Amino acid sequence: MGYAFYRNRGKCRFRVHPKSAKKMKGRVREITRKNKGWSNDYRRQKLAEYVRGWINYYRLADMKGLMAETDEWLRRRIRAIYWKQWKKVKTRYRNLRALKLEEWQVHQIANSRKGYWRTAQILSVALTNKIIAKLGYISMLDYYLKVS
Repeated sequence: MGYAFYRNRGKCRFRVHPKSAKKMKGRVREITRKNKGWSNDYRRQKLAEYVRGWINYYRLADMKGLMAETDEWLRRRIRAIYWKQWKKVKTRYRNLRALKLEEWQVHQIANSRKGYWRTAQILSVALTNKIIAKLGYISMLDYYLKVS
């Protein structure tokens, strides 16, 4: 079934079993793999389908903390995908300037020699959560709060 049980103030409550959460994270990792060759629209659609289905199945569970943590991790993966797509420094400059960053920040981030995962953390200044939502990516926490 995928649920685990715990007691809270004398009542029995549901939570997502750790194995189910691990499987979900693995599936999201598979969907957001950088070398898939999928367009951003297709990736966004597949991710939204999976997230909606998974959250609707487990909506009875108490998983606000899990959704917040997974959402943060997912947004970082999305930033890494976009960073990989902006392969050339020239493209990075152009896109970072379009995000209205100061010139010193654009220069610092665009010329970074860090890996994708590390740069995705730095990129959170430019690709904010609002921008990721405008790009059409679903927030797991927001959808869970809306459904439950």
